[in-house]
Amino acid sequence: MQVTNAHGPTPAQQLAAFQRDDGQPIYMLNLLKFRDRAVYPDGRETTLTGAQAYALYGRAVSKMIAEAGGKLVFSAQVRGLLIGEVEGPWDSVAVMMYPSFKAMAEILSSPGYAEIHVHRDAGLEGQVLIETVMG
Repeated sequence: MQVTNAHGPTPAQQLAAFQRDDGQPIYMLNLLKFRDRAVYPDGRETTLTGAQAYALYGRAVSKMIAEAGGKLVFSAQVRGLLIGEVEGPWDSVAVMMYPSFKAMAEILSSPGYAEIHVHRDAGLEGQVLIETVMG
């Protein structure tokens, strides 16, 4: 199994997620890898680490998710791997619950999200985002 960190979904991944949406809650498992230093696309000077820049995004997006009926279920720092191997393990994991994929998509396309997204991109080296449902 090859693992590739990315900054966003491919068009095919987006389409597949919309096709899977049944209006039920989804739980997004976030595997996060941070930059050592935040890098802003506009070239601004910063002393923030990648984790600090992402935390700015995380606090703001968590409020938006809560307003839409979702919530942060779990968040923790990665300490090590017990089973398996990946090149450069992730720094942090989080599980976010959204009322539906549609609700998540509405948040991600909102003007408020566009304002805070810059901190996400500045802080993340990449991530793996796994969509899960209760079974």
